[in-house]
Amino acid sequence: MYPLQLDVAGRRVVVIGGGPVAARRATPLVDAGAEVHLVAPYLCEPLAELVAAGRVTWSPRDYAAGDLDGAWLVHTATGDPSVDDAVAADADAQRTWCVRADDATRSAAWTPAVARVGDVLVAVTAGGDPRRAVRLRNAVQTALETGELPLRRTRPDERGSVALVGGGPGHPELITTRGRRLLAEADVVVVDRLAPRALLAELDDDVEVIDVGKTPGHHPVPQHEINRLLVEHAQAGKRVVRLKGGDPFVLGRGGEEAAACRAADVPVEVVPGVTSAIAVPGAAGIPVTHRGLAKQFTVVSGHEGLDWANLAGTEGTLVFLMGVSLLADTAAQLIAHGMAPDTPAAVVEDGFGPRQRVTTAPLDGIAAAAHEAGAKPPAVIVVGDVAALASA
Repeated sequence: MYPLQLDVAGRRVVVIGGGPVAARRATPLVDAGAEVHLVAPYLCEPLAELVAAGRVTWSPRDYAAGDLDGAWLVHTATGDPSVDDAVAADADAQRTWCVRADDATRSAAWTPAVARVGDVLVAVTAGGDPRRAVRLRNAVQTALETGELPLRRTRPDERGSVALVGGGPGHPELITTRGRRLLAEADVVVVDRLAPRALLAELDDDVEVIDVGKTPGHHPVPQHEINRLLVEHAQAGKRVVRLKGGDPFVLGRGGEEAAACRAADVPVEVVPGVTSAIAVPGAAGIPVTHRGLAKQFTVVSGHEGLDWANLAGTEGTLVFLMGVSLLADTAAQLIAHGMAPDTPAAVVEDGFGPRQRVTTAPLDGIAAAAHEAGAKPPAVIVVGDVAALASA
């Protein structure tokens, strides 16, 4: 066998047959730009839709001599061996490649099972066993989509890009499939402290990793400099991934970074992530909503300048991010503005990490309990009746 890719754009391809198998052959041909002509007395719904849309032409009758005139490629899928024999013989006589759907051993050409991810195409054949080929194709497709196979280009792009990737709550298996794939394709990775850093070990040695991690009160790389780095590397033709913890648009300043890229005419994609505001409480057995306890939840940055009266009067669950150092003030402000002192509260440290721990207490005692436990960032604070559901 000799593997070969064909450019069928603008070329006449004749498909004999009108059933589902013929539809599976015709559809990718149309997508590849071929001028597809169908010959069949009847059509299944997908083929009829292609005809109605003007994407293929159709001779509504049985196959006849001359139907292959001008064809560059032929597919026959009638389900009638005698007709398929005749089509294959006519194609062979005029030296046109013919793919038979009924019997690969009697076919002059074969269609592989195909995995497509972006501009990568992998074709799989398996000794004439189509089901085996499909299983292999599916495995390859999954490995490509999840970044397990090397997708990174070795030739630079004329125009770079930026992807703001939400890495989830920190565990490397909780990043999205899209995020994992873009990371595997990256030339430059600008990474936060709470991003899933274990994934960095999988990058090629020549991928540039720029650490811009922030800790409470210590921001060595200011936001305007991060914005500049993203734009500068993209303008140099690099594929840049901004790997962030949680979701880039949930208290992650992703909106500012996206705006900076757009202002510089740099293509930017936002890949959502599993926000720690939901995932970390969940890791501790705390649902942010629960029937009979909370119908809504509010996510708050645990910093100064909050509307305490509004927060204290909010029904449902309060989730504070980045608020451990101000926990005592947070509890005091909520109580001072009307929240019941015995409202359940919890501090979940290092969600999904090796030192994950949950501390629970009533609101008026949560700061002391967290201090006694030595609670420290990263941590998520939950205030509301659902906090009483925390796992032991």
